[in-house]
Amino acid sequence: MDRSPKILVFDSGLGGLTVFRALLRQRPDAEFLYAADDLGFPYGPKSEAEVVSLVMSAMEKLIAENAPDCVVIACNTASTLLLPHLRARWPQTPFVGTVPAIKPAAELSQSRMISILATPGTAARDYTLDLIEKFAGHCDVALVGSKNLAGLAEGFVHGEAISEEQVAAEIAPCFVEKNGRRTDSIVLACTHYPLLLEIFDRIAPWPLRWIDPAPAIARRMDHVLSARFPAGRTNGRSFSFHFTSGATPTPKLLTTLELLRRDDRKSTEVDRAAM
Repeated sequence: MDRSPKILVFDSGLGGLTVFRALLRQRPDAEFLYAADDLGFPYGPKSEAEVVSLVMSAMEKLIAENAPDCVVIACNTASTLLLPHLRARWPQTPFVGTVPAIKPAAELSQSRMISILATPGTAARDYTLDLIEKFAGHCDVALVGSKNLAGLAEGFVHGEAISEEQVAAEIAPCFVEKNGRRTDSIVLACTHYPLLLEIFDRIAPWPLRWIDPAPAIARRMDHVLSARFPAGRTNGRSFSFHFTSGATPTPKLLTTLELLRRDDRKSTEVDRAAM
């Protein structure tokens, strides 16, 4: 096709911007719509049935109005619950999900001690436990479900001051020492968490690797699109932002979005740069 692909990026809030950054680097020719479900945020404390209902309702309107060529669910909670529902409802639309990057963390770990920093829902989900059993059986795994970290990250992007002491308390269980070994890899199993990487690095008790799945998600999206939309055949890009509530983005958020659009630096396999 000669036109640019239309890509819908969906998250409960602003955490998916960490994924959007990688998508933009992978396909700078695309037309992007970012949809933040502020009506439903946060998904973590809600029941599975509530999350399914919220996302399906939002997606009905978004797909009908925008007809995307690909939908990226930039949310671990929504992905682990909803991908089968979404693919059954819209079988002609490719959906790319976000799942905890447990496999690369286990492969990269030298100490064989890894932590998975997630929301309570993702931490408790059978999907996550199955990934641990399948890919990290040789590792000691600390599964940490943070109740407040996504909210802190959301406020941070909106320009709110946050307490490093609060952040430190949320991530403290990730740092484990045992028999002369200690955690050397932490999976960021919520797309909000890379928003706080600069703070994480500053307060971590020792240096380690933070595993962000965004570059892998971007490559998967590109693979899904490449047959119909070869990269580089069109020029330019467009981007729009939408809150499901219809709210207007704050000046701070608009500045962040503009910086993202201008960021053409190449992504790495483990991208630890904070926005």
